[in-house]
Amino acid sequence: MKKTALWIMMAMAATAMTAGCGNNNAEAQKETTTAKAQESGAAEASSEAEGEAEALEAGTEAGAGGTLIVGFDQEFPPMGFIGEDGEYTGFDLELAQEVAKRLGLSYQPQPIAWDAKDMELESGNIDCIWNGFTMTGREEDYTWSDPYMENSQVFVVRADSGITSAADLAGKIVEVQIDSSGQKALEADPELSGSFGQLITTPDYNTAFMDLEQGAVDAICMDIIVAGYQIAERDADMVILDEALAKEEYGIGFKKGNTELRDQVNDTLIEMAEDGTLAEISTKWFSEDITTIGK
Repeated sequence: MKKTALWIMMAMAATAMTAGCGNNNAEAQKETTTAKAQESGAAEASSEAEGEAEALEAGTEAGAGGTLIVGFDQEFPPMGFIGEDGEYTGFDLELAQEVAKRLGLSYQPQPIAWDAKDMELESGNIDCIWNGFTMTGREEDYTWSDPYMENSQVFVVRADSGITSAADLAGKIVEVQIDSSGQKALEADPELSGSFGQLITTPDYNTAFMDLEQGAVDAICMDIIVAGYQIAERDADMVILDEALAKEEYGIGFKKGNTELRDQVNDTLIEMAEDGTLAEISTKWFSEDITTIGK
């Protein structure tokens, strides 16, 4: 009897030990399974994050997040400005909006300070600079579209000023937009600009025209396309001197290396030239087709 009881007690102890080992094994297996699941989940999450990053990078190359963000000077009519309805409008912005539509991208006009345009482009705040943007002299600074319009830098003076040539500007006050093609053209001709009584800069040409109207300056150096539009819109008693300071071409500037978006925009502009849309928009703003793509 005592032996039987002893065996029973030994069997119970063995069973308890076996159960304990079984529980430990089960817990260990559970921990292993959980760790593997966590590793698998982490790998999937990592893969998903990498995929999202790649998609974001691809989206940025072809218009950030499916949006074409167009950087422009909001006081540069007729290329880009605030219309009477308070909305952004202009020849270049209308082109950009049509291009975005055909590419299946949302269109977002983004006004910028002209002297901060490079920072805006480099930081990714805008996808391109599209606003009567002169390619000449900046060929290596951006990835450019094909030129779509010819332009030149000219002088605007009051009709009663007695100024008929660039030589007559000696000793006069001449105003130009800061960091503009006009400023660069004047800097490239120190003999001419050195003859001025004073060369001053302004943030925008609306201010320059007011200065000229009030007699604060004697002349403005600016784009002929914008000059003609401003004079007509203001019904101003001003004239453009016959002498052109520099011949130029307008293009769309993209961040260096962004050839994918540049090519998409280029192809779309060519398509618009072929189907007559480019000529139609130009005629709306300038009463004739003055674009150069496909010609």
